[in-house]
Amino acid sequence: MLDRLKARFKRARGTLLDGLARLLPGGKKLDAETLDDIEALLLAADLGVASTEQVVAALKKKAPRSTSDAGTDMGAVLATIREQLLSILTPVSVPLTIPKNANRTFSILVIGVNGVGKTTSIAKLARYLTAEGHSLVLAAGDTFRAAAVEQLQTWGARHDVQVIAQAGGADPASVVFDALASARSKNIDVLIADTAGRLHTQSHLMDELRKIKRVMAKQDAGAPDETLLVVDATTGQNALAQAREFNEAIGVNGLILTKLDGSAKGGTLVAISKELQLPVRFVGVGEGGDDLLPFDAADFIDALLSNTV
Repeated sequence: MLDRLKARFKRARGTLLDGLARLLPGGKKLDAETLDDIEALLLAADLGVASTEQVVAALKKKAPRSTSDAGTDMGAVLATIREQLLSILTPVSVPLTIPKNANRTFSILVIGVNGVGKTTSIAKLARYLTAEGHSLVLAAGDTFRAAAVEQLQTWGARHDVQVIAQAGGADPASVVFDALASARSKNIDVLIADTAGRLHTQSHLMDELRKIKRVMAKQDAGAPDETLLVVDATTGQNALAQAREFNEAIGVNGLILTKLDGSAKGGTLVAISKELQLPVRFVGVGEGGDDLLPFDAADFIDALLSNTV
């Protein structure tokens, strides 16, 4: 998994490592000017203000105390950055755990803005969970985009997974309600419900998500067990704003970060984790069916900071 992450993080890793190499050529001291440049580099990599300040404060403790001190090598700087990123990301590196309970269906509601890859992520998540031995039902709750329903139905037909759908424009809450009822009646392990993309500023559509959660809870007081927010790594600080607003409006207890292979920055996840401390369940690193990987903080950081594949 680490090798796959390294291979897919070429753009983000190259941007960060090349920048540090330019700032810290052999023997250069970690002086105030260099620290300022490193701070700018980390901010440009989308680590966010709070995370960047934490890293720079730690680097300042490593800075030479006098002009006669030896320069700080690249390895020492990377080790300090790694240590600080681990302290931010390790607490949120929490795998998605599906309890095996024959009397109850574990329900997952997937939300996010348009274009982040929700439906694709659902198909990949379904593939991952079926490989883990779980039975599934999918709810085509994105009733406004025909392609989303067709995509789920195609995946379901290919893998013998039932997809509950209704006519275009149907009430999404009704679709999800029916899907949960079907899953529970058949003792299915997991229900995954798709939803239409929406901006976090569209209050009426956020109300629709609240309605979906309410109707699910009418059948099962614990539903949904997981509200998974999908965010796009390439959108930088917009992803942080989305996570903040969705969490405040709906309540989020898990994250999927997609398109990491297409990001030249890679720090978005750090900024979100520093501020919101939301569990990170998976990262998307490509278009393949098995390119949704369980998040591991150490692997993620090693892939970002390693200069070898």
